[in-house]
Amino acid sequence: MRLSDLHNGESAVITKVYGHGGFRKRITEMGFVRGRNVTSVMNSPLKDPVKYSIIGYEVSLRRSEAEMIEVLYESEFDDKIALTDNHEIFDDEYYKHVDDTYIASGEQAKTTNHHHYAEADKQTAYRRNIINIALVGNPNSGKTSLFNALSGGSEHVGNYGGVTVSSKTGHFNYNGYHFNITDLPGTYSLSAYTPEERYVREHIFEKMPDVIINSVVASNLERNLYLTTELIDLNPRMVVALNMYDELQASGAKLDYTKLGGMIGVPMVPTVAKSKLGLDTLLDTVIDIFESRNSTARHIHINYGNTTEPEISVLKDMIRRSEDVPQQFPARYWAIKLLERDSEAENILKKCDGYSKLKETADKAAGRIEHQTNNDIETVISDAKYGYITGALQETYAAGTHDTNKKTHFIDSLVANQWLGFPIFILLMWVMFMSTFFLGAYPQEWIETGVDKLSELISSIMPEGALRELLVGGIIGGVGSVIVFLPNILILYLFISFMEDSGYMARAAFIMDRIMHKMGLHGKSFIPLIMGFGCNVPAIMATRTIESHSSRLITILINPFISCSARIPVLLLFAGTFFPESAGTAMILMYMFGTLIAVITAKVLRKAYFKVDETPFVMELPPSRMPSSA
Repeated sequence: MRLSDLHNGESAVITKVYGHGGFRKRITEMGFVRGRNVTSVMNSPLKDPVKYSIIGYEVSLRRSEAEMIEVLYESEFDDKIALTDNHEIFDDEYYKHVDDTYIASGEQAKTTNHHHYAEADKQTAYRRNIINIALVGNPNSGKTSLFNALSGGSEHVGNYGGVTVSSKTGHFNYNGYHFNITDLPGTYSLSAYTPEERYVREHIFEKMPDVIINSVVASNLERNLYLTTELIDLNPRMVVALNMYDELQASGAKLDYTKLGGMIGVPMVPTVAKSKLGLDTLLDTVIDIFESRNSTARHIHINYGNTTEPEISVLKDMIRRSEDVPQQFPARYWAIKLLERDSEAENILKKCDGYSKLKETADKAAGRIEHQTNNDIETVISDAKYGYITGALQETYAAGTHDTNKKTHFIDSLVANQWLGFPIFILLMWVMFMSTFFLGAYPQEWIETGVDKLSELISSIMPEGALRELLVGGIIGGVGSVIVFLPNILILYLFISFMEDSGYMARAAFIMDRIMHKMGLHGKSFIPLIMGFGCNVPAIMATRTIESHSSRLITILINPFISCSARIPVLLLFAGTFFPESAGTAMILMYMFGTLIAVITAKVLRKAYFKVDETPFVMELPPSRMPSSA
């Protein structure tokens, strides 16, 4: 709950203060710190600002400022303390210490207030020992493996861009703290182009995590640290997890991560998620950041050049003077995003007083920068970020002499070869579908037998009537006709998961892009279409990996034409009824016919309704790896 949610006359205990820079410093200097009791006194005639009473005096806060202060009702103490006990965060010695402190003070030792104050301190300590973490990183940075290793979760780990397309939350205890960790979608930046980018930024904006763990690939720092620079602009409390650090060491490279962390103001911790190396150090660092006792953590400003910095400064000052500017992100960040013409940032700031003047100033400033640099503003900002990264790595990183990607290069020379690529792809697809149907036939027979036995059992012990018909013919028969195809789906997804984890699925999209392009789609559209042969529902969900809005919609619309395993009974019925002598050939032709209709529909949609493909085909080809269960 936020302080702005208090009604007049209500009191609460402050548990956390959010915000950045001058706002945070000013608000804490006024006494709004953890553990303080605050009371809402009255609203102004226009309901904003609000007068609050704290530590013996009254102070006025705007609702936007009160929104940045987290509080808990005193009446919630008992319930929360019970939760604390369940989580085993504190022991009895801590509670004894709280009580003894008040008894030793000699003040109200034997009054009813004693229990109230002790309970308040317990609750403040409880909230103080909960750390909300957001896990942010590029696709293929081992982010989900890190999540699983920390939380003990079993989320699927893929090895092609966009496997993680929604957030997952895990919970665990460590060293007296309760951690809530959220694994956010993999993203390369925090712009407003893809659903993943918008989702990650929106989560940070709305949830305001206590600490961000930025997962980066230690052996590919220059690319991965770009997202880190985007996070630095947000000025969160952050730790960089140098994941897959064993690959960097295997290459013979040297990284002074302590010095690099000091330069960018973010502590760095080497980790290997699959073997859980460095995770304790990572969590210890998170706790130090949370408790504001890490000497490396500091706020820095990335220099965007002599042309851009003065414009940022002007906009930043205007934003600071504006009314109702969201305090979740610093003014400098909003200034940069306005210069970049970020649509999501503009939508948020539209609610602020003076936005029209602010937007006009930003557009003129961006025009001046583009004229002087002969580049669009986004390129200017990106070049400055990469220049900053390159400069930092020149002082802290020495490249290795061992090529750790020899295996990947050799595999790519085969699976992406001009002559061998398609035969290997067709062979793998043939093996996948043949295994799906032939291996799946055995458990299918077992399931059918089990369903029949259960139906006979119910029929033998129940009298004839509507209820028996409902159970036997409706529930058991209906569910049985569906679960009989579960083995096919499981085997299919086993193969797809293997191809994802090994990195082959990205290669398949790579070699299929030209064919997909002739349909008016991306190479990435191939992945959901192949998944459609297993089940259309997860296949349509998988289209979120496609950055292009139009290609994503077309892929969704044509996916139902792909014959999924649930349609096998219908196809078998038609094939057996109308073509009893060549049912197998008829089945293949029906599959091919559905695929042909999908191709024609895609071309029609691209020509008639989605004439512009707004995003080029760009997809990372991750190193080939053995699939891991991490």
